[in-house]
Amino acid sequence: MSTDRRFFGHPLGLSVLFFAELWERFSYYGMRALLILYLTASIADGGLAFDAGKATAIYALYVSSVYLLGLPGGWIADRILGQQRSVLIGGILITLGHFSMAVSLLPFFYVGLCLIALGTGMLKPNISTIVGQLYESDDNRRDAGFSIFYMGINIGALGGPLICSWLGENVDWHMGFAAAGVGMVLGLLVYLRFGNSLGDAGRYPANHGDVEASAQSRRMLRRSAFATLGAIFGLILFLRLSGMSIDAENISNGFGILLILLCIVFFFWLFRSHPWTAEERGRLGAIVVLFFAAAFFWGAYEQAGSSLNLFARDLTQRTLLGWHMPAGYFQTVPALFVIIQAPIFAWLWVRLGARQPTSPAKFVLGLIFVGLGFVVMAGASMRASADQPVSPLWLIATYFLHVVGEMCLSPVGLSTVTKLAPDRVASLMMGVWFLAAAVGNYVGGRAAGAYETMSLSSFFGIVAAVSIGAGLVLGLMSGKIKRMMGGIH
Repeated sequence: MSTDRRFFGHPLGLSVLFFAELWERFSYYGMRALLILYLTASIADGGLAFDAGKATAIYALYVSSVYLLGLPGGWIADRILGQQRSVLIGGILITLGHFSMAVSLLPFFYVGLCLIALGTGMLKPNISTIVGQLYESDDNRRDAGFSIFYMGINIGALGGPLICSWLGENVDWHMGFAAAGVGMVLGLLVYLRFGNSLGDAGRYPANHGDVEASAQSRRMLRRSAFATLGAIFGLILFLRLSGMSIDAENISNGFGILLILLCIVFFFWLFRSHPWTAEERGRLGAIVVLFFAAAFFWGAYEQAGSSLNLFARDLTQRTLLGWHMPAGYFQTVPALFVIIQAPIFAWLWVRLGARQPTSPAKFVLGLIFVGLGFVVMAGASMRASADQPVSPLWLIATYFLHVVGEMCLSPVGLSTVTKLAPDRVASLMMGVWFLAAAVGNYVGGRAAGAYETMSLSSFFGIVAAVSIGAGLVLGLMSGKIKRMMGGIH
């Protein structure tokens, strides 16, 4: 595939993944723009009237599950289905989830969240892995290809909130959720119609042709499924026996504990499960360090859907020439900046070639820029009140800085994992990348529960200090990380 240049100098298969992911992100970000607003809206306005603590507990549980399930999704693709079929199954589950949320009954709302989380876990790590497989490991177009792919993500992220927020906030919340489902249907149609241009990239699992290995993987999947069900029932039984109510906040607390334990157990298993070479072990160690850096980044960045979304609704001036803008429209600002910045960064990395910063250095820049965005928000919160909301330029400036950080870290992180991960666990390690997002989203979502209980200037100031501090620590470690990467720049 390395000589294929039919899509703006890149393999034609990139166009299929570009448009399929565009519509999947349309559905995801369209629904996410509504989620915290729907949970906290009054009954009279058609919402659920949850307080910020309960709403952010549900939000944290959902957004972290979306990324956490990338681990089993990646493993299933590696061992059983292959990436191409996993993406298709994930898209179908996401579609069913969005249409379930279109039903105005609370059980259907929760079932929809579960289906979307399961489907995204199947789709998200595997579609990114296919992108990496379109290129040879030494192809200088790889980072640029991921940046183009990332631009597709954000075109979808731009369109989803525009349509879904308008429908949800002005017409009916559930119509907004249904519109997100329509976007996912379009993504599936693109993938089914033009998927043959992907060739063999992601077509088969890693153990294709090995009957015994395939059977062993299926047995492990069954055991894991039973173990997961047992853990869920065990958590419910524990809550019952301890006298704790089975509500969203307690379930979210229990999930947080399980998430921490999962990270510890997973990394222990990873290093003990294979006879890795010294070079492979070093590269896996580099992925672990970058994992923690990414978790810090996403914990800050993903305030966009929670605390910053509430700030847009409650403390930001949204009336323009007599038109009252939906709060969810601010969710389009990061996507717009990505669309503008992605080709610039793609050009920049290709232009610099071997002189571009190393992956750890780009991560340092990502953490510092996301922290600077919250320095801006701390200043905005000192001036804002319900009677005197601040200019939307504060949020716009914050999102600009956040996206500069995102361009330095997120597409680069996707590319780096595909280069560092051994082939036999390629999708599983992409799942690890999304596990970092799960940890960050969970911590960030729960932290947003302080929106109603802490001074916002203090809250945003703490997020800024933690992000910038993490970046500086990573900078001090960058030399050692570069050596661990074993020649991968």
